[in-house]
Amino acid sequence: MNVAAAHPGFLSPTGVEIVFVLVGVATLAAAVVSVTTKQLVHAALWLVVALGGVAVEYLLLTAEFIAWVQVLIYVGSVVVLVLFGLMLTKAPIGRSPDADSGNRIAALAVAAAAAGTLVWVVVDAFRSTWIAVDGAAQGSTKVTGEILFRHWVLPFEALSVLLLAALVGAIVLSRKQSRQQPGER
Repeated sequence: MNVAAAHPGFLSPTGVEIVFVLVGVATLAAAVVSVTTKQLVHAALWLVVALGGVAVEYLLLTAEFIAWVQVLIYVGSVVVLVLFGLMLTKAPIGRSPDADSGNRIAALAVAAAAAGTLVWVVVDAFRSTWIAVDGAAQGSTKVTGEILFRHWVLPFEALSVLLLAALVGAIVLSRKQSRQQPGER
């Protein structure tokens, strides 16, 4: 039996693979627009599109748990934090001359070097790794939950205590500052 006939191969992609590439191109375009636009609010909104595209890519890879974490944490929390930061610092809504430092060539060189290094590290790390496809999907909620609760319970609990301490500390510091008189330090 011909092995090439049993497996469609690279030249005949499935619908999911085509959608994966199209969403990847759209996500890359949104990320490029996010870092090249001179309007800060538009940059934050294009960041939402880019992070949402990454979540769709996780869904296409059948890693639904990671996709929802991406939506909840990055799209839901980080972008809202960025937008609040923009609003609280009274950043300009329109075009901002401060958004361009004139170092585009240096920034492009650093970005290309970082991307090349990242690709090299990932390819080197997974060069001899084989993924078993006969078991449960690696990104499924069941497998991810088993790994989290078997091996990562203590770090997650330590992180939750650390975040709680930071929240209590922020409340204490804000209450002390509000009690001081305007002339006091």
